[in-house]
Amino acid sequence: MSDASEAPAVEADGLSKSFDGQLAVDQLHLAVAPGEVFGLVGPDGAGKTTVLRMLSGALPPTAGTAKVLGFDVAAEAHRVHRAIGYLPQRFSLYQELTVEENLRFRARVYDLAGRALGDRLESLLNLTQLGRFRHRLAGALSGGMKQKLALAAALLPAPNVLLLDEPTTGVDPASRGDFWETLLGLAEKGTTVLAATAYMDEAERCRRVGLLYQGRLLVCGSPDEVRRQAGLSLLLVSCQPLLHGRSILQEALGVRWVEVFGDRLHVALGLGGTAEAVQESLERAGGRVTRLQPIEPTLEDVFFEFVRSRRETET
Repeated sequence: MSDASEAPAVEADGLSKSFDGQLAVDQLHLAVAPGEVFGLVGPDGAGKTTVLRMLSGALPPTAGTAKVLGFDVAAEAHRVHRAIGYLPQRFSLYQELTVEENLRFRARVYDLAGRALGDRLESLLNLTQLGRFRHRLAGALSGGMKQKLALAAALLPAPNVLLLDEPTTGVDPASRGDFWETLLGLAEKGTTVLAATAYMDEAERCRRVGLLYQGRLLVCGSPDEVRRQAGLSLLLVSCQPLLHGRSILQEALGVRWVEVFGDRLHVALGLGGTAEAVQESLERAGGRVTRLQPIEPTLEDVFFEFVRSRRETET
């Protein structure tokens, strides 16, 4: 991680984008330090892709400013394009070309050729563990391998900033883990990583995370800082029948909200809520409580709380 006095690798000041009069991104303020891994989290339609497209220089902002590596994303979009690595949500390489052919074709964009290209290809094939698949058609690769190929293509210009739009959606857990180990290794060597992700386990691996909801950044900080800001008092409850228990607790005094997590409930306590009152409510309604204990909130719990609070202020 670089010194805090360094200029941000990515910064946005009041960045906004409208489509047909509808705000997709609303007054985004953000600063990502060199070498930082930052996770942008939010539901579908929150504006994550729009943010990344503006930061990549592919989409002009409606208002506000942003800089990537000191280049203005609107006035110097061509410089931004050549200075960053950008991995879009959809696999955009050529299915009918091999792994190596895809990389050589993409290298033309960056004027890479000759020995420099050969050395770069070998380095990237080794980094992404695609060397033994170099002659395989991209269309024949698994989902995880396709994403590794897309990452290799994004890394061709040796960028200092890497923007990734939900890069592991639909990829199996083991491949997601491998992919993130690669990203964390790049960050250790100084690459700034800004990734939109729908997976909370990936968000936990980021140095900082931001929750985007309806185009607005609701909270930003390290995973632990975000948890503290939420101030949640949370219970884990196992009961039978589960859905009946949820219905009972949704109407119980002192309960802020209830969500199903697998075969158990996460119960957020509100003003005056206690574990004893939760158990009493369930048993009085004929439920059987097999487990009830305080727990640390997950990032999913925390983000649910911030979104709920936001909705309450809008009504």
